[in-house]
Amino acid sequence: MSIFKAYDIRGIVPDQLDEALAYKIGRAYVTFLKCDRVVVGRDARASADAMFEALARGLNDQGADVIDIGRSDTPMLYFAARNEPAAIMITASHNPPAYNGFKMCRENSIPISGDTGIKDMEKIVLEESFAVAARKGAIIKKDALEEFASFTRSFARLDGGRKLKVVVDGANGACGYTYPKIFEGMNIEYIPLYMEPDGTFPNHEANPLLEENLVDIKKKVLETGADLGAAIDGDADRCMFIDERGETVRADVAGAIIARDLLKTSPGAAVLYDLRSTMAAAEDIETYGGRPVMCRVGHAFIKRQMREHDAVFASELSGHFYFKAHNFTESSAIALICMLNLMAETSKKLSELAAPVLRYSHSGEINFEVADKDAVLKKLEEKYGAAGRVFHLDGLSVELDGWRFNVRASNTEPLLRLNLEAADVESMELKKAEVVAIIEGN
Repeated sequence: MSIFKAYDIRGIVPDQLDEALAYKIGRAYVTFLKCDRVVVGRDARASADAMFEALARGLNDQGADVIDIGRSDTPMLYFAARNEPAAIMITASHNPPAYNGFKMCRENSIPISGDTGIKDMEKIVLEESFAVAARKGAIIKKDALEEFASFTRSFARLDGGRKLKVVVDGANGACGYTYPKIFEGMNIEYIPLYMEPDGTFPNHEANPLLEENLVDIKKKVLETGADLGAAIDGDADRCMFIDERGETVRADVAGAIIARDLLKTSPGAAVLYDLRSTMAAAEDIETYGGRPVMCRVGHAFIKRQMREHDAVFASELSGHFYFKAHNFTESSAIALICMLNLMAETSKKLSELAAPVLRYSHSGEINFEVADKDAVLKKLEEKYGAAGRVFHLDGLSVELDGWRFNVRASNTEPLLRLNLEAADVESMELKKAEVVAIIEGN
């Protein structure tokens, strides 16, 4: 399988991605984008420095200066690149230690996806059809941490409120470079867990979507009597919340809560929610004075749609939280701060804020390996299409009397993903069994 993927370039080092290929990718990037400056950051992985050196040589040889912000997380890279023509983050996000890769942006941190440049760069690399460089670029060191931390802290409204206790599990990822500075001196009791950057991820995988990676933070929340926990992924662009009871708060529920906080200062603004989210998300956005807009899955699509609607915020079931003030990009730290703001101002526990959003019964995301994805989607539409509202924003979505579902093909894996919601648990389980039987061909 090609390392040139739908949202980034990513592969196993050195089997799929080595320094020679990284050098060519740097040259292809400048050839494609025709940029003269590129901000580059890198996460905690062992191969990060070698990948940087090779990529930077390619960028320089192709005529672009490299603005080197050093070890960082992805939100810091997006911040540092907000007024720059191009940016690359060296990361493989939540993947195992052997992986590395490149998240690529054009001007204003706008992502480059498979459809908007990654496949073009793959072709340039394969053909070695690099443009002739008029000059050789240089490497310019830049310390962006202080300014980034100050900007992120500016979202906090915690002075004078109750002092909340929060456990942050950094999974030994890149947030260990930024979170200590961001939360330094903030009016909270900050309890770090696995915050030392270590690209081998010695304690657990840096993927907070998997419940087995949340065991330690849940235990720590209960042991310390913390008000909440935040589990961060490898490059700190995703966050999953844990309530005071040690229970996971689904990201669509967390997104509805965060939207409530942001709408206090942005009344009437558009707020995006991904089409897998609970029906309560759209209802609550409207209740708190926002304009709910459904969006498809995937950060490149969401960021484009946010700009089209000038949306103040967007959330995704995968734990990505996007902010207009952060150049329409993700920030796990701002998401955590917004959650803390609302908890401090309402004097409510996280479970109490979440409970009203959980008024419907949600299946969670269920994955299926199927031989013919299109045939399955067609069969589902034939079964349910006449009885409900059908749309194809991303895969097949059907809204029926008292329940609804979405089935979509994964952009990153050979899977179909089902999300289903109904008015109560009994109805949800009944309808889930019905839809699953069709997907599995029973």
